[in-house]
Amino acid sequence: MSSIHIDTNSSGPHKASVTDFIGKNPIFVCVTSYTETSQIPGITIAGADPQLIPCTPAADAEFLYYGQCKSISGVPATPDGIPTPALITRAALLRSQIPILIVDAGSKIKPQLPAISFGIKYGRDIRNQRALERADAQRAFEFGKMIGIQLAMSNDILIIGESIPGGTTTALAVLTALGIDAKNKISSSMSVNPHELKNEVVSSAMRGLEDHILQLRNDPIDLVSRIGDPMIPSVAGIASGAISQKTRVMLAGGTQMTAVLCLLKAMKIPLDGICIGTTSYVKNDKSSDILKLVRSISETVPILSVELGLEFSRKQGLRMYNSGIAKEGVGAGGAAITSILKSKGNLDSTSLLHSIEIEYEISIESQRVGSL
Repeated sequence: MSSIHIDTNSSGPHKASVTDFIGKNPIFVCVTSYTETSQIPGITIAGADPQLIPCTPAADAEFLYYGQCKSISGVPATPDGIPTPALITRAALLRSQIPILIVDAGSKIKPQLPAISFGIKYGRDIRNQRALERADAQRAFEFGKMIGIQLAMSNDILIIGESIPGGTTTALAVLTALGIDAKNKISSSMSVNPHELKNEVVSSAMRGLEDHILQLRNDPIDLVSRIGDPMIPSVAGIASGAISQKTRVMLAGGTQMTAVLCLLKAMKIPLDGICIGTTSYVKNDKSSDILKLVRSISETVPILSVELGLEFSRKQGLRMYNSGIAKEGVGAGGAAITSILKSKGNLDSTSLLHSIEIEYEISIESQRVGSL
């Protein structure tokens, strides 16, 4: 388990450890959503063609199930041909036989597979209009909570990942509105983090809210509905339901998941039994600061990170992750962590890398890569 690291300030008779998040019967939940904020030029590298960006969440979900996509031809990849992090997630889940549940929470393009739909609309551009109807944000949270409660009856840990292009920008907006100093601390799938652009978008979204921001903080769902995206209340709801049943939750993702954590705290939901699970590429990213973000929200929530060793891969597309591109997504870090922990020492990063490379050969090298 040496490839998994934990950052925590927990103290007392039971200090949080990596082994606290070993599950006998984990389940991976992937929430697919969309925000029109992703269409702002320079916000995301999810698409070489902006018209294909809305397909990314559906394509990621389909890839997890089929190893190929139905909504696009080929496999979702950056314009440079670097494959979706869903490839890492799929390899990890298959290796350890961890089941998958897809939740459609405001997708624009619906995935072509069995999924639970929350029946809510996708998010709008936060610069110039309300992101979500408040009723949709409330529905996302309540439906998520119901799902979390049900899953907790049969699973001892929920790993919740997401796929939503442009989601780091809406996460920055939510964190800022909830009083967290997140400026220049949010990560990016790009090698050069577009902080200036993201800060400008958030400033535009905050315009007009300043005079009653304290009132909005007393109604966090309304706040998220104004400047967030559908993923944030949906994941928060699922986590809340599981937590209420004393089932552990791993928020599998990068700095986007700190917005979920912040919403849970703002709603006065206990954060016991919850952790962040991510990759070392996010943890060590010098253009962001996930540790400082989490500690601004909670002194005790553990951050687990996994060293995937992709820099040692035989595949150039995988080695590019070490250059600061992609880093995380579709719950890749959390899926890898859970796979390694579930193996109880029978799987390490070297073995997992071999599985990822095999999946790369099957899914990438044997298929024409679709550019997203």
